[in-house]
Order: sequence, then C-alpha cells, then structure tokens
Amino acid sequence: MLKNERSISTQAIQWKCIDSKKEGKRLHYGRFVISPFERGQASTVGIALRRALLQEVGGASITRAKFHGVAHEYSTITGLQETIHDALVNPKEIVLKSDSNDIQEAFLSVTGPKEVTAADTLLPPCVKIIDHSQYLATITQPISSNIELKIEKDFGYRIENSNGNNDGQFSIDAVFMPVQNMNYSIHLLGSGRMTREMLFIEIWTNGSLTPHEALNEASKKLIELSNPFSDVKCNNLSSLGSKTDSIDLIGSPSLRLLFDNASNLEGTLLKNTFIDQLELPARAFNCLKRAEIHTIADLLNYSQEDLLKIRNFGQKSVDQLSKALRERFAKELPNKDLGINKWRF
Repeated sequence: MLKNERSISTQAIQWKCIDSKKEGKRLHYGRFVISPFERGQASTVGIALRRALLQEVGGASITRAKFHGVAHEYSTITGLQETIHDALVNPKEIVLKSDSNDIQEAFLSVTGPKEVTAADTLLPPCVKIIDHSQYLATITQPISSNIELKIEKDFGYRIENSNGNNDGQFSIDAVFMPVQNMNYSIHLLGSGRMTREMLFIEIWTNGSLTPHEALNEASKKLIELSNPFSDVKCNNLSSLGSKTDSIDLIGSPSLRLLFDNASNLEGTLLKNTFIDQLELPARAFNCLKRAEIHTIADLLNYSQEDLLKIRNFGQKSVDQLSKALRERFAKELPNKDLGINKWRF
C-alpha cells in the first residue's frame, strides 16, 4: 500500500482527451482529464483554466457594416425583406476563423431574388467561414445589394453604439469568444494522507477552434501571465536596520518615508491592476471599458454619482462594483465632493 501511495505522489501530472465529438459545424465538444494533483491544486487549475478559456482565448468577428445609400439603421431597402436593423443582427452569428490579427475587409455583393447566406460573403484568404449555411437576409426582387464588412480579432465581446455614420457605416455588437462554455469537476484518487485529485474538464467551442486547440491556447496564456513572477527577487531589507533600530524610528522622518514608499507602491499596483479582476457582470464591465476606465486606479477617479452618468451604468452596477472593490481591494469609491479626476496616487 505504501509503495502504491509513493508512486502516486511522485507521478508527473499528465492529461488525456477522453471524449471528442463534433455535434454540429458550430458546436464542438471535448472532455479531458488531468492528474494527479495535490489536494487543492485541481481547483486552482480548474478556476484559472475556466477564466482563460472564456476570456483570454480570442476569435474573429464582424464589427462593422457599410450599406451604400442608407441613412440610418431603421431604413428599408426596396426588395430587401429585412430592415437594416435586422440585417445587422444576423452577421453577429457568422462564425469566422482568422489567421491575421489585422483588420480585414469582406464584401457581400448579391443580385436577387435570392436567400443570402454566409456563403455569399467574399473573404480575404486569411479568413474562413465555419458554417456557410448561416442565414443573413432575403432579397425578394431583382436588385443588387452591396455591403462592405470589417472583421477584427479580439477577446470577449464588444457592445457598440448602434448609431450609423453619415457614410452609412454601422457598428455591430461582436462576440470574439470561440469557447462557448466550460465545466470542470474534481474527483479523488487514493485515500488517507496520500489522497490525490483528478481534474475533469469539458469544453464546448463554436467550431473556429477545436476544444483541444482552445485548451492549448488557454494554457499558453496562463504560462505567459505567470512567467514574469519567475524572476521576482526579494528586496534587500538590511538598510531598514535591526528590530531595535526600527523601534527607535517611530515618529522619525525615516519611518514617514517608509510609509510614503508603501503608499506609492500601492498606487503603482492599483495602476497596473485591471478592472477584470473585479469579475463584474459583462454589462457593467463593458460600460466601464467604453468610458476608458481600465484599471483600479482609473476607477478610483470616479464617485458613485460620476459612474451613474455613464451610459447604461445603473445603480445595480454601482452596487456590484462597490461590493467587489471593497471585498477584493479593501477600497471605497471617493465621495461626491472629490469628483472625477480628483483621486490621485
């Protein structure tokens, strides 16, 4: 028994795909097992992978459309069954795979009568459509429709202002998330002091990436994020003196300098801590990003009253943000009289 327990404890962590299937062109499924972990490690890895899979693995999406001769999104085109507003909704569902990080252009040039699908889109060589049967619109009369599309690669999702520009360009809410869902569960191996854990991971993707590719990319993201910490070194604290010396420093300029340095350090940390660490709901997060609030330091420039002035950012979002800020960083939003841009580090 001891021999078996020892072999489990020294075994290297390995992973294996135990199920993989294609449930549709836009739905791929994979199930993986990773083991053995020490007690508590499986949960740490599972939480990190879930976050990385859903937020750090990027994809491509249509972000803008240009209709020639169209004034606004509620316009109608003779011979087009849908309104412009409806015609802008359907391209959101097109699943794309892009090999380029640059903005790409695509075109829809169709003559009716015809049911327009994703297969009618003219794409650059670096972009491909996963499901060509995706419905876009119906042209009921013998007219020609020409639409210019822009494709971008990013992470998460982006909610755009729906107001069209004077030249007929319309922003499209974009979803850049190839991973649609991820679940994990933990099971125990062995017993007693030598108990180990097995981590089971389930991944669903939209077909632009396989679950195996998504897991591989998420793992690389986590490694890249943790690499800077491998070079962290302890500062030389000998200059602070002995314990007796530190007692003698109470009330001295040296101690005040130490507190000032600590305050500066906190300010630097908050300037480099992004608001995604608050784990806010997507609506609140995107409202803050549109207001160019990217870090905790940026956020502490705003009082609750200032935040309520942000479009679509209501009292519920303010309450969620305040709670997260208090629990995770022990910080409170500044008072109203401080106003915007009055909180500085």
